[in-house]
Amino acid sequence: MSQPPSLTGDPVGPPAERALKRAISVSIGSSSRDVSVEIELLGQPLRIERRGTDGDLERAAALIRELNGQVDAIGLGGLDLFFVTAGRRYYLRDGLRLAREAPDTPVVCGAGLKDSLERVAVEKLDERFGWRGKRVLMVSAVDRFGMAEALAEHGAEVRYGDLIFALGLPIPIHDVRHLELIAKLMLPILTKLPIGWLYPTGKQQEGVKADGRARHFEWADVIAGDFHFIRRYAPERLDGKVILTNTTTAQDVAEMRRRGVAALITTTPRYAGRSLPTNLLEAALVAAAGRHPLSNDEYRELIARAGLEPNIEE
Repeated sequence: MSQPPSLTGDPVGPPAERALKRAISVSIGSSSRDVSVEIELLGQPLRIERRGTDGDLERAAALIRELNGQVDAIGLGGLDLFFVTAGRRYYLRDGLRLAREAPDTPVVCGAGLKDSLERVAVEKLDERFGWRGKRVLMVSAVDRFGMAEALAEHGAEVRYGDLIFALGLPIPIHDVRHLELIAKLMLPILTKLPIGWLYPTGKQQEGVKADGRARHFEWADVIAGDFHFIRRYAPERLDGKVILTNTTTAQDVAEMRRRGVAALITTTPRYAGRSLPTNLLEAALVAAAGRHPLSNDEYRELIARAGLEPNIEE
């Protein structure tokens, strides 16, 4: 179930009428993970780029101001504009501040695509991996509630690690309903905090933090969720485990292979040696479709038309 040769759906017009569009991800992550590549999506030629600002929010804001009105869509990387939990949105202060720098260009964070593409990916992968009865450690779920719900619905035994990996509290969450309650109580406060207090940014994304959190990985058959949390806190050996994530480079694939991972699954296709961040792929879909916002049903339709499939590295 690898990615198609190109992300091609129905053409939107003769080649002469299909000018190159641009979708750019502005990330507060490390610039060492930048990428620029031309693809075709839904019959529309696109240049997609990822530009990291090494944890500098002011630099990210300046770059978004510069791109406003100059590109077709902007993705926010390294932070979300909002979380969607149990149908409710919780807006992040830092994400909102950056999005407001581009009043003339659609700004997305991948949240809409996570709630559609990642649910679809879990469904498609069930036949091959059989989630029922699998022990799944989901390192953070509030930013991927669609994946979290879908794994539980398919019978996996899931431990949600939001309190462990974002807040450093040694408390796993065992039930998606408890996750909803904790999110409802805590997200109105946590979303007001600087993103660097909750999530690795800049050069932190390249480091490994050896502490007691590594022991939570030993229980799991499957490790799911954000790759930066996984890479930062996982033990050195991950023999026989399956990782379900996205946004991995060729170097990340090689590292996971060296550490004994059995299969590395990304919910987005691979281009230029790396899987696309969900925020960049969402920006690309918005640019190709030529409209924003898009509903979950519209995302599902576009995903099907474009033939988007999870990518599996054995």
